[in-house]
Amino acid sequence: MNHTILLTFDVEDWFQVENFKQCIPFSSWPSCELRVEKNVHRILDLLDSINCSTAVQQHRSTAQHESSPCLPSARLLQAGAMHSAPCGTLRATFFVLGWLAERLPHLVSEIQKRGHEVASHGYGHILCREQSADDLTKDLLKSKKLLEDITGNSIYGYRAPSFSIDQNILSLIEDSGYLYDSSFNSFSLNRRYGQVKFSNNGENGISVQISETFYELPISNLKIAKQVIPWGGGGYFRLIPAQLFKYGVQSILKNQGAYLFYLHPWEIDREQPQVPGVKKSLKLRHYLNLDNTYSKLSSMLNCFKQCHFSTLIQYINHQTQQTQVTRNS
Repeated sequence: MNHTILLTFDVEDWFQVENFKQCIPFSSWPSCELRVEKNVHRILDLLDSINCSTAVQQHRSTAQHESSPCLPSARLLQAGAMHSAPCGTLRATFFVLGWLAERLPHLVSEIQKRGHEVASHGYGHILCREQSADDLTKDLLKSKKLLEDITGNSIYGYRAPSFSIDQNILSLIEDSGYLYDSSFNSFSLNRRYGQVKFSNNGENGISVQISETFYELPISNLKIAKQVIPWGGGGYFRLIPAQLFKYGVQSILKNQGAYLFYLHPWEIDREQPQVPGVKKSLKLRHYLNLDNTYSKLSSMLNCFKQCHFSTLIQYINHQTQQTQVTRNS
């Protein structure tokens, strides 16, 4: 069985995080040092440096040439084909903040040029539940169009700032023309994370089909004795010892067949500015282990390079194909 790693990166800079909003308001963003570009390039270079095994290359080559006459949506087939990955390469999905895309369109183009999927992280990193339905819809549409104008391609995916979704917000995301969302984090002890109940029959791997053409790809967590342990990345990746984290990923892959990981470019930047006036607890969460995150990420990717690395839209397309084949057999 070929296990799948779904790498995702939320492209925002050090001064745009939720934990710093009391000290760094949106109005002050233009005066802050932009550090995201060099951090994204370090990630892109790392992904390019790791070669997958021959077995995985063969799996990818086969997957790229599969015919898909049974897909429910031509749009989904087109989306998957647009993000086909060459053999021997790691592919990821980058959720780009619109505010940054306006200022660094060449960075968005570089992500696309390297063969990765560009998706939306909204425009101004405002929590979805803190916006009215009209304002959120404007944000969703603005960021989508901005990225589409830069890439020349459709933008299919969205991730909410701090995973701040609910059922109504998912409907707004779908109505705004996105094909999938990747904002659900089942760890309920973080109050910013939205909690949504899904009825998934398990046919689509880790993806949840919400409607005929809209999907949810949740963050991966461990579940031990009915207790959810956050294992999807971010600060938890920086906190949990490397070897233990790898064991957890192996367990998730064994049980679910796929693992969805997230990280922010600022989390590999140990030289970023120290923000004064931040509460000690928030400061600890932000700056914890920044000095070894890059090497830890490199080690993890090399550890799992026998797996199949896929963009999110590729994964949805592939799982949908498999489901249709199963139903028709």
